[in-house]
Amino acid sequence: MTDKKEKILQAALELFATEGYNATATSKIAKKAGVSEGLIFRHFNNKKGLLEALNNQVEDKIKIIFTPIFFETNSKEIIKKYIYLPFDFNPEEYNFWRLQFMLKWQNEYYNPDKLEPVLDKLTQAFLDLKYKEPQKEAFVLMQIIESISIIILREGIEVVLPYKKFLLEKYKV
Repeated sequence: MTDKKEKILQAALELFATEGYNATATSKIAKKAGVSEGLIFRHFNNKKGLLEALNNQVEDKIKIIFTPIFFETNSKEIIKKYIYLPFDFNPEEYNFWRLQFMLKWQNEYYNPDKLEPVLDKLTQAFLDLKYKEPQKEAFVLMQIIESISIIILREGIEVVLPYKKFLLEKYKV
């Protein structure tokens, strides 16, 4: 990837994550990246193409962070690794995750099936550990972790650190 293309992606990521996709003009991205607006269109065709390029990067990151969970066979370790996820986010990548959460509210980008394999893996872990309602337990844990992730991205990790310990103790992992 060229240096200018990378600058465009970084500028777009920052602006989309902080100001929103719809509120960000390509002219503003170009100015922030220090390139011409035409270069954005040459590399990405339009603003939507730029967003899709960022989404592809996010998809790659999601695969990387969930791989250890999918390959784990110990049920307690699966739950533990899942609890650790938001606490292990690299702060330099927070804008990727901010953008991902913002896009959940955009109908054309919302895909509830994307996390279905995670729900299935957690459900199986809770089933193996003899929880009464494993699918509901998995769903609730996913919602808690999502909420913790949002707080980390908005307010910082320090605010939610006590909940990490709480969840690890609650699930005895």
